[in-house]
Amino acid sequence: MSVTLFLGLGRMGAPMARLHAAAFETRVYDVFAEAAKAVADASDAVAVSDLASQGADADVVILMLPTSRHVEEALQGDGLFARLPKGALVIDMGSSEPASTRALAAFAAGLGLEYVDAPVSGGIAKAETGELTIMVGGEDDAVARAMPHLETVGTSIVHVGPAGAGHAAKALNNLVSATNIAAATEAVTVAKHFGIEPATMVEVLNASTGMSQATQVKFPQHILPGTYASRFAYDLMLKDMGIAVQMAGEVGFAPVTGAAFTTLAEGRAGLGEHPDHTEIARVYARATGISIDEGQPL
Repeated sequence: MSVTLFLGLGRMGAPMARLHAAAFETRVYDVFAEAAKAVADASDAVAVSDLASQGADADVVILMLPTSRHVEEALQGDGLFARLPKGALVIDMGSSEPASTRALAAFAAGLGLEYVDAPVSGGIAKAETGELTIMVGGEDDAVARAMPHLETVGTSIVHVGPAGAGHAAKALNNLVSATNIAAATEAVTVAKHFGIEPATMVEVLNASTGMSQATQVKFPQHILPGTYASRFAYDLMLKDMGIAVQMAGEVGFAPVTGAAFTTLAEGRAGLGEHPDHTEIARVYARATGISIDEGQPL
C-alpha cells in the first residue's frame, strides 16, 4: 500500500495535508506536534511525533517547508535521504531556491530516488478548497508519478521544465505579483494627490489596460478597506522576490523588478512584526504621507 509522509503543516501545509489524506494513506509531521495532531484530528491522516523513525516504508514524501535550508535539513545527513527506500518519490511543494533544488534532485537520483519540485500559488483560500495552481519541475516519469498526489490539492498543474524549474517559476510569479501591487499602489497614491479617490482610480485601472490581480483582488479586499488580511506574509514575499532577483542577476538586466525589491525590502523596517504582504501600501503611505486605505495608521 502507498504511504505518504507529509512534512510541514503551517497555514498552507495543513489544509493541503488534510485533502491529501482523503485520497492517500498519509502520515503528517511538523516540528510543532500540536499542528500534526490538529491535522490528524480533522482528517484521515495519522500524526507522527518522531521524524527520525519515519521514511523506511514511505514511497512518497511531500515537503511543505519554509525555505531550502529546512528542506536540506529534512533530507540530508541523517535525514530522510538516508532512510527512504530506492524508488521513493520526493515532492517539494514549498518555495525553495532553484539551485538547491537542482542539487538535491541530482543527489536523490544518485540514491535511486525521484525528485519533483511543485510549488503552489493561490493562497490559503485555494489551499483549503484544493484549487491551487502548481508549477512542476522534474523528469517526465517522476512528474507523471507525482500527478495523482498533486491533483488532490491543485486544479491548474503545469509541468514547466526540469528539476528546479518549478521553484524558478514560483519565485518569478511572486516577483511579478509584488511588483504589480507596488506599481498599482504608486499609481493610486499619485492619483489621490491629484484629487482622484483611491477606489475610483482602482475602478479605472480595472476597466483599462492597467488591470491586474492586484487591482482586482488585493486592493478591494485588503488594501482599500485597510484590513491587510490576505494571510500571505510580507517576509515570505520578500524571500521569494529575493530568490527571483538573484536569478535575474544571472541575466544581468532586470531594473524594474530589482527596483521594486529594493524599495519593498527597505520599507520593511517600518511595518512592525508579521506584516501582511498587502502592507506594501503602508510602505508608500509612510514615505509620502498619503494613505489610500480607510484609516490604518501610517
